[in-house]
Amino acid sequence: MRNIFLEKILEGANKNNNIYFLTADLGFNAFEPFREKYPEKFINIGVAENNMVGVAAGMALSGKKVFIYSIIPFLVFRSFEQIRNIICHNNLDVTIIGTGGGFSYGNQGISHNTTEDLSLMQTLPNIKCFSPGSRSETEFSIDYTLQNNGPAYVRLGKLTNDIDSSISKNYTIGDGRIIKPGGNISLLTTGNISSDIIKVSKILDNNGFQSQVISFPTIKPINKKYIYNIAKRSNEIITIEEHGLIGGFGSIIGSILLQNENYKFRFKAIGLKDKAHKEIGDQRFLKELNGLGLNELVTTIVNFVNAK
Repeated sequence: MRNIFLEKILEGANKNNNIYFLTADLGFNAFEPFREKYPEKFINIGVAENNMVGVAAGMALSGKKVFIYSIIPFLVFRSFEQIRNIICHNNLDVTIIGTGGGFSYGNQGISHNTTEDLSLMQTLPNIKCFSPGSRSETEFSIDYTLQNNGPAYVRLGKLTNDIDSSISKNYTIGDGRIIKPGGNISLLTTGNISSDIIKVSKILDNNGFQSQVISFPTIKPINKKYIYNIAKRSNEIITIEEHGLIGGFGSIIGSILLQNENYKFRFKAIGLKDKAHKEIGDQRFLKELNGLGLNELVTTIVNFVNAK
């Protein structure tokens, strides 16, 4: 996903002279094309994430459109106070690009397991939060931030097999996207676990549980009417995320559903439990260990559907 981001920001810089790109000493063997083409717009702040947020805020106050980049634990967790007080409270035009969502950097250990970032970022005022799961969703997220002003957070993971080729021109920010049509079991997901959920849905279909998969590249804002329309047509609504359940995607969807009692459906949120994830291993290993592997998800969903 990082390379997709680079492609889009280069396109943006070709059209907008006010775009600047700041990194906290990361992105080697990736961002050289931008640095070489726009050396005056590329600033490596060094290992100083808090300072990077402050520099970006100052540039935004002077009319620049700024993108800042680092891995999520160093940028979101370390600099949360600065993001909150300087960028969001002042509604500045800074886009925060965080890479390594979920267990993407699982081999690096607990410090790099980013399973709480969406809970934090979606609470901040003025900010829009994106969690793309495919090439087209990543392109949409970056294009949106290029074309609109204000704070934004884009959570990037590791791109697996792409889900689709393009996003409909009619897509509206806050809506979901049906990436696999199916029956009245609705699997709602966000981020690059989406490709796994398509596989899960196909396994369910083959076992007599007809399901559809709806991906949400945006988690803030989310269109309530879109969620209500899903509820009209679903017997079961299940959210699945590579993120903690507390304050995560499932919490957001669940709170929306609770505001409307006109539809009959059952709801379940699947995600990471309230624990410190200290195990070390690759992304697939850690997902399986925490109930997010393909077989574990199928079992959980089947047990939920059957427990009527």
